[in-house]
Amino acid sequence: MPVTKFTNLDFDQIKAQIRSYLRANSNFTDFDFEGSNISMLIDILAYNTYISAFNSNMVVNESFLDSATLRENVVSLARNIGYVPRSRKSAQAIINFNFKFNGNSNTVKLRKGLVCVGAQNNTSFTFSIPEDITVVSPIDAGSNILTNPPRTAVFNNLSVYQGTLLKKYFNVNSSLDQRFILDNSFIDTASIRIFVRKSGSTSGLEYSKIDNITSVNEKSNIYLIQEIKDEKYELLFGDGLFGKKLENGDIIEVSYIITDGKAGNDGKNFSFSAEAVDDAGNPLSASQSPVITTIQTAKGGGDIEGIDSIKYIAPRVYSSQYRAVTAKDYEGIIQSVFPDAESVSVIGGEELDPPEFGTVILSVKPRNSTFLSDFTKVQILEKLKSYSIAGINQRIVDLKVIYLELDVTAYYNSNIFSDKDGLKSQLTDSLTTYGKSTNLNAFGGRFKYSDALKVIDETNSAFTSNITTLTIRRDLKPVFNTFTQYELCFGNAFHVNPKGKNIKSTGFTVEGNGNTVYFTDLPHSDGKTGDIAVIQLTELSGDNAPVIIPSAGTVDYVKGEIIINTINITGTSRASGLIEIQAYPESNDVIGLKDLFLQLDMSNSAINIVRDTISSGEQISGIGYKVTSSYSNGSIIRS
Repeated sequence: MPVTKFTNLDFDQIKAQIRSYLRANSNFTDFDFEGSNISMLIDILAYNTYISAFNSNMVVNESFLDSATLRENVVSLARNIGYVPRSRKSAQAIINFNFKFNGNSNTVKLRKGLVCVGAQNNTSFTFSIPEDITVVSPIDAGSNILTNPPRTAVFNNLSVYQGTLLKKYFNVNSSLDQRFILDNSFIDTASIRIFVRKSGSTSGLEYSKIDNITSVNEKSNIYLIQEIKDEKYELLFGDGLFGKKLENGDIIEVSYIITDGKAGNDGKNFSFSAEAVDDAGNPLSASQSPVITTIQTAKGGGDIEGIDSIKYIAPRVYSSQYRAVTAKDYEGIIQSVFPDAESVSVIGGEELDPPEFGTVILSVKPRNSTFLSDFTKVQILEKLKSYSIAGINQRIVDLKVIYLELDVTAYYNSNIFSDKDGLKSQLTDSLTTYGKSTNLNAFGGRFKYSDALKVIDETNSAFTSNITTLTIRRDLKPVFNTFTQYELCFGNAFHVNPKGKNIKSTGFTVEGNGNTVYFTDLPHSDGKTGDIAVIQLTELSGDNAPVIIPSAGTVDYVKGEIIINTINITGTSRASGLIEIQAYPESNDVIGLKDLFLQLDMSNSAINIVRDTISSGEQISGIGYKVTSSYSNGSIIRS
């Protein structure tokens, strides 16, 4: 009797294999007839085998981090290697306001909890603080300390966090198999504050969260946190060896902010809702409602870490073993100490030109924003000290964004879909989604031209073809009224037209010339290098714009590098204060090398929807068919 190897999970294949087995057995003869009882039993057996095989395969896959698909299992496997997934993160705003009151208190304390309400897209969001904030020596309008009312307490650069502050209490009972579970899936774990006090006491000791137990002893007031089922969190305390052990009757007070995460970004137009108290803790009433000035709109809010991110980061954090040696170590550790990091680039100083030995250059792309604040940079570097090797210096630099701009002409068959505006909206959404893919949004990301064309063609079956050109752009932020040299690295070779017009810029002004001028390039005969020139357009100049500064810098077309010699820029035509400098890549596939970060800029991309008159049946012969150039426009400037 032949031995059947069951290597497939497909129902029909299992059924065929069972029938093949029965053919070798002369006791059954009607199994090939669909209406027979044996055939029905074969169906039942095949279905049962299929379900059993699927479940077995599922169980095995869920046992490994790289193949698990259920969040509960992924989190559990990550927990085995000491990784805690990133929780939801509150959007942070910075505000100023004056609190005027009648009274003689020398301090004004804002109670932790609700501070203000911010509006965003016709939706209101609450903003809170996790700890009390006290201002000493209230002052009058002339900044003089007052001895008589009314007084004014000034709150400057106050950080508020989107969400609502909640409290939870636990009574420690060692006779129970007790677990301390925070049963809310919207917690920002960074906002957790824990105090432990004895029963009957009004004050307690604050406990600090740690990531590992290497630096604690039996007296350390510490706790750990881990994600459990349904995106909830469990608190873990010391056992008397690693961390102080809780005692019977202890009361644990836990406060935390529950947040809407990413939805809370861009909150502004704040209104005051805080509770203020005086020296004695008595409520203070404002003599007039404080007017809040927004210093920074809410940003930095994020959703809970996804499964794919956990699979990627957890092994890297584990492999670092809490020391920063290799680039992968830094990548994992920064993701751990700064959970808001979306992507990290690490460059050894020896790779720089000129080299900086003993230095590590870091670039961090935060979620939902482009640059890190100076304060955040200092925080990250401070936390890295406990992981880094002596003699190695770390420096965080702002990431360099290469903006990708598309000029799309998409042809469509009106017999399939006639709504031109609807097609444009669909195509914009498709390209926006593609621009957010992990292929692009990471250091070392790659824009694949063929993938972009595929996205366009497959957006709607009505699209018959597309002609798409690509432009790359860097934004130069000049230092006004100061002689400064600038360097722009694109990391991708430029396409070279021997006549020039390869490099284009928006307008700016320079010292000694009040007219708007522009950067352009003058290629050398070798086609590999060229000069950067400053030109000025006039009504009659057209493409023959006079050169104001013939040698304002150099361009290396092969390396994709632009160096602008010392120049005093006094203003820009863009309200943002930026000079946009564009080029055409030699290859339509663009790579983000080292500290370069690719970003598809849909706001500066052009989408043209053109009716395909041949496919639509109007011009079968092709006479009068409108075609589109696949070459760049001949403009000498970037408008």
